[in-house]
Amino acid sequence: MPLRFTLRQLEYFIAVGEAGSITTAAEKVNVSAPSMSSAIAQLEAGFGVQLFTRRHAQGSALTPTGIRFMEQARAVLAEAAKLNELANVFTDAVRGSLRVGGLRTFVQTMIPQLRRSFEDKFENVDFSQMELDQAQIFEALGQGRIDVALTYDLSLPSDITFEALAELPPHVLLAPDHPLAGRDRLRPGDLLDHRMVLLDLPHSAEYFMSHFRNLGRRPRISERTTEISVQRSLVASGYGFGITNLRTVSEESLDGMPLRFVPLDSDVQVLRLGIAMSRVAHVSRTIRAFIEHCHEAADAGAMPGIVIRA
Repeated sequence: MPLRFTLRQLEYFIAVGEAGSITTAAEKVNVSAPSMSSAIAQLEAGFGVQLFTRRHAQGSALTPTGIRFMEQARAVLAEAAKLNELANVFTDAVRGSLRVGGLRTFVQTMIPQLRRSFEDKFENVDFSQMELDQAQIFEALGQGRIDVALTYDLSLPSDITFEALAELPPHVLLAPDHPLAGRDRLRPGDLLDHRMVLLDLPHSAEYFMSHFRNLGRRPRISERTTEISVQRSLVASGYGFGITNLRTVSEESLDGMPLRFVPLDSDVQVLRLGIAMSRVAHVSRTIRAFIEHCHEAADAGAMPGIVIRA
């Protein structure tokens, strides 16, 4: 019986299933929408099944059959990747795909330079990245959509392993003319009578507010945002203080306004930056090479864009 599919068709099928839209999926994998649509149609014709319910305004939704096919397609691609890993063992090479997730709060600061230096060292690696919040990282690792993630050890589930790279203690983010900006260090109680700009992301927001849990009250949240660049611009423009574990090399907001970082002395455990992986995932030579690359940068105190405490 002739083979009814190609690995490329499976990759396109998974991309559309995850994105919920052929147009969006085509943009993510950098192919034309007609090419992706044709690949899906060939896959459906080859197996004689309908994988998607297509609605013009609502995109493409997986059918019950499509959901089951998605699970098996991921398994097939994972097994196919092992052939590449087997070749790497015999050739002592680092190559093939590497899918890296990054916490949205520091993707733009850290990952591009890490990616560039890693690709310069291993030119046969097909590196791709995804920007995710903490909840999405856990989901993507569990579903096998990414191989590893750079993130914090925040609310880690039992099926996720974590290799620490560095400690990132909390800081209070302030405009230079804020009443507290002249302090060398701050305690959570010092912040209670001041407005707060909260970075409101899953797991992260709970962590930031946990600094006040033993004080009986919390500061007044004047602004909420899911974008760290927006938080920093709001802080720099005087809308309140922020709390961050990302002590960046740059002390300016994206719109060029100055910022001040003041260490926060808190009883809450310091967050650690590190590499998260699924506990059941196969750790290929390429994945291990990337992890070692990150360790080398952290050990040298040279994680791109941030000031770390090793």
